[in-house]
Amino acid sequence: MSEAFQATKIADKVYWVGAIDWDLRDFHGYLTSRGSTYNAYLVLAEKPVLIDTVKAPFFDQMMSRIASVIEPGEIEYIVSNHAEMDHSGCLPRAIEAIQPEQVYASRMGQRALAAHFHLDRESVSVVGDGDTLDLGDLSLAFVETRMCHWPDSMVSYLPEREILFSQDAFGMHLASCERFVDEIDPSIIDYETAKYFANILLHLSPFIDKALTKVEELDLPLKMVAPDHGPIWRTQDGIQQIVGNYARWSAQEPTRKAVVVCDSMWGSTVKMAQVIADGLAEGGLQVALMNMTACHRSDVITELLDAGALVVGSATMNNNMLPAVADVMMYIRGLKPRNLVAASFGSFGWSGEASKHLHAALTDMEYQMVTDPLRINYVPDGEALNQCREFGLQLAAATIGACEG
Repeated sequence: MSEAFQATKIADKVYWVGAIDWDLRDFHGYLTSRGSTYNAYLVLAEKPVLIDTVKAPFFDQMMSRIASVIEPGEIEYIVSNHAEMDHSGCLPRAIEAIQPEQVYASRMGQRALAAHFHLDRESVSVVGDGDTLDLGDLSLAFVETRMCHWPDSMVSYLPEREILFSQDAFGMHLASCERFVDEIDPSIIDYETAKYFANILLHLSPFIDKALTKVEELDLPLKMVAPDHGPIWRTQDGIQQIVGNYARWSAQEPTRKAVVVCDSMWGSTVKMAQVIADGLAEGGLQVALMNMTACHRSDVITELLDAGALVVGSATMNNNMLPAVADVMMYIRGLKPRNLVAASFGSFGWSGEASKHLHAALTDMEYQMVTDPLRINYVPDGEALNQCREFGLQLAAATIGACEG
């Protein structure tokens, strides 16, 4: 077998054998501007184990990396921490090529793998909380983390090396030849970890809280956290930072920040948005103004991750909001950011339903609605723009009140 792709040693007897996807730009509607990695890990214990696999098209890359350090047929076990196809897509081919003694997954993982690949359930052994796998000189311990982010999700812990294989938790979509977080520009790490949480895990925040508490109670010493996407955390400062960020993001406490989302037909609603944003800033808030002709839905939800207010505006077209606004509203609804002050606005010609529909949608999302929709007929004049400024000031005061209350 080719050894063109090489494994990367991350600790004594532990190797990264994953794949780099430089070209990935869309992940279920999430804009992955910097690509991604699909991380798989090989533990060269007396009984070697492969932890997770990679997306199906990258099978050869993974097998090449494995072959650079061990004959693949010598691997005795495969562990599937997460059954989603970007981590299990080549599992059937890996099983066929490696012929492991056993494959392990959580109970829900066993079901998911059977449903995905029509495997006999008996071919996958179930492990759960407190179970361990004897690797001879090393061992693996398993902790279920259901809904972080699928029902099958679990993590594996290598106590002798103090490494947590964390599946999708603590990861990011970032293609890189660097394998460790501390080798990469911190500003990129900060943004991509936040974007990943916002677009993948935000709606699962209550489960994240439970999982963090569960792992904390186990009091596992951690020298390394190895996720299934992106680089590996290996410094104590880095590990503490990302765990702390997850706790903060999942709590979703309101902040003095507003996200203004808009789209316009002839520019009137954008003019309104610009003045509303100035009013919000004058009222003491940090503001992100996001025109959907220039912004992607996944960047909007990333800005909302640490926001306290959401203000959405749309012109009316065909008695409804513009398609780009409807798109981002559906995306926000699915990811369920909480604890937001909210309001709607928009310019209209003769019917003006868009801002009303937005108000109803934001109300249905259980946000704190501060005021009725601000509706301006056709092109806003000076008086109308003053209304927009006062609208922003009113929302700023309500947001600051929510933060202090």
